[in-house]
Amino acid sequence: MSPAEHSAHVDLDGAWPEGTLPFPARDLRAWGPRLRFCAPDAEMEAFYAASTAVLPPETQFLVYGSGDFHHLSALWLRRALAPGGRRLTLVSFDNHPDWDIRPPKWCCGSWLNRALDLPGVDHIAVWGCGNFECWGWHRVWGNHRDVRSGRLEVRPWADGRPAADQARPWSIRRDSWRDLFGRFAAGLAGRELYVTVDLDGLRAGDAVTNWENGRFSADDVAWALEELSRHARIAAGDLCGARSVPAYARWTQKFASETDHPELPAFDPAEAARINARTFGTIWPRLTADASTR
Repeated sequence: MSPAEHSAHVDLDGAWPEGTLPFPARDLRAWGPRLRFCAPDAEMEAFYAASTAVLPPETQFLVYGSGDFHHLSALWLRRALAPGGRRLTLVSFDNHPDWDIRPPKWCCGSWLNRALDLPGVDHIAVWGCGNFECWGWHRVWGNHRDVRSGRLEVRPWADGRPAADQARPWSIRRDSWRDLFGRFAAGLAGRELYVTVDLDGLRAGDAVTNWENGRFSADDVAWALEELSRHARIAAGDLCGARSVPAYARWTQKFASETDHPELPAFDPAEAARINARTFGTIWPRLTADASTR
């Protein structure tokens, strides 16, 4: 089967306009306001059942909406692990560590903890974090228990930071990150991977998102995916992060989301769609290159 036959677009919020992607959308937009930014257990479980019912079992690579829905990756990962016995390493490209230990339980900023709850997840690595959550007192809210155990690693950018931060073994810099990533990929030899790409990890000009932009270029991520495929096999994955207009089902959810989001300039939806589609065309073929060998 071709990569396209393993791929699907789950439309939650219109982030990917019709005709942008090379495969049809599964219309689940009624769920978007209920799931955006955060959701209770019952909603997540109901959505998992609803999405499983409309996605063919061979679908292992998913495109969905804004990064406000990144917690759905824990559900997609659960789907990839089913029916059990499989083991996967999760690699995430993201401008945020998504490791927050505070409530709510299901949230785009804490979903890696839900992924770590899943049997079969060997290790999680997040590359390209560029926001404040990885530095100073903000780190207090991170999942350091799993960092200490070795199950979780977070690799933030240190360019422009004090020399002490740049010297930290877990930090990365523009002039050396590819060497570090190459060694990381080589260490995954023989493993099966789940890879998630949040477009907010990319620089402005390569992605238009609901969050502040990161520092990867689209070509950087494409190169990194090729490195992963050289040593391991990308068995499943997803891509999210395209900007959309927020809608919420609950006032508490709306308040939490608007409190956490940065202020961003207005955007032109047509231009955003063009930029994000171009980046999709660079990244998606590399993400799904191993699909025919699953």
